[in-house]
Amino acid sequence: MKLQDAIVVAVFVAEKGRAAMQRVQAIEAIAGRGLAGDRYCLGTGYYSPDDVCQLTLIEEEALDKMAAQHGVSVHSGEHRRNVVTRGIRLPGLRGCRFSIGEVVAEYERSRPPCSYLERITQPGMLRAMGEGAGICAGIVSGGTIREGDPIRLLPEPASKRVPRLP
Repeated sequence: MKLQDAIVVAVFVAEKGRAAMQRVQAIEAIAGRGLAGDRYCLGTGYYSPDDVCQLTLIEEEALDKMAAQHGVSVHSGEHRRNVVTRGIRLPGLRGCRFSIGEVVAEYERSRPPCSYLERITQPGMLRAMGEGAGICAGIVSGGTIREGDPIRLLPEPASKRVPRLP
């Protein structure tokens, strides 16, 4: 996969399940844990501890499509994903390591929408998100993620599983 001008458009976190997502300009990514202050790093997410993603990403292009085709508002964090990207097809990262600014991450799995998401946002969210719901990634090497950071494919393949630290 070739990435040209792939960037971070927005970064969101929530301190616990059901809490509104808050947009931040920059956030610390902790290897094996998640984003500092985010519900899944803190163990306070709706799906903690069983179905945790250290980092979730979604394409801004998918958000534009959801709004245009389904009238679903998703640009203020309603999608419940941490990082909004532009210029990259996230499913194409399967089996890959990539950098987000100074952070190294790797694809873990797709992150399909769930009924919980629709219950806490708005009717039609599940249908609107469909296949464009984003991915889960593990944080291999920590650092700061900032809006505007470049996203680059790395030569090393993804490992089998990024360990989750206690």
